Amino acid sequence: MKLKDTVHFQWYKTLFIVCILLVCIGSAVHVTEADFVEVFSNVDQMTSFMSRFLKPDFTYILKIWEPMLLTIKMSVTGTVLGVAFAVPFAFLATTIVTKNRIVTMVIRFFLDIIRTIPNLLLAALLVAIVGIGEFTGVLTIAVFTFGMVSQLIYEAIETIDYGPIEAAESIGANKIQTAVWSVLPQVLNQIASYTLYALEVNVRASTVLGYVGAGGIGVILNSSLALLRYDRVSVVILMILIVVVIVDGLSEAIRRRLS
Repeated sequence: MKLKDTVHFQWYKTLFIVCILLVCIGSAVHVTEADFVEVFSNVDQMTSFMSRFLKPDFTYILKIWEPMLLTIKMSVTGTVLGVAFAVPFAFLATTIVTKNRIVTMVIRFFLDIIRTIPNLLLAALLVAIVGIGEFTGVLTIAVFTFGMVSQLIYEAIETIDYGPIEAAESIGANKIQTAVWSVLPQVLNQIASYTLYALEVNVRASTVLGYVGAGGIGVILNSSLALLRYDRVSVVILMILIVVVIVDGLSEAIRRRLS
């Protein structure tokens, strides 16, 4: 038997998939009015940008380490506050704890509304309400963390073992006692893991909150871009990258010990 008799290469299916992809790409280009000719005609501008961007001004590090430290503090404080409020609301968002479907539906609807608001829009709204400053950044991160972590926790609660709950109820424990002594121990590791995950996300997200006046390293990044100081922009981005890598490494190491 020859090799060609054992290989079933259905070329017409591959051709059909390629044609579908080309049609989708062409439609997307037409709808978005993308002009690739204009992109490649700005080669000189891109070259000018990259020539300055790839020459970072490392002396600027002395001026941005404090805003970077402030950004980390904002992230940690906002994450802790968000998780602190997310835990009780997550318990109320599951019928395992409340035994009341109406209460659970109302809480979940409220959490859905919180998760619907994007980070930057939320920061802009809080700037208008509270004012410009780091406190607004902390509130933004806390609300974002609250919406994200609360969903993760109540989904974890719905997968727990019902045995400890039935045992607690059989000896007359009320809902709060059941939640604290039967439900919480089963999801405690997940809560810690979700907290670390939220911190990773918030360190990245907090760097852009300065664009709307929420403080931190984002203010420095925004001003450097506005002044066309791309040599400083590259240093800020490099600093953010180093901090994110360190936070990710520490978070991963702690989560491995918890698992």
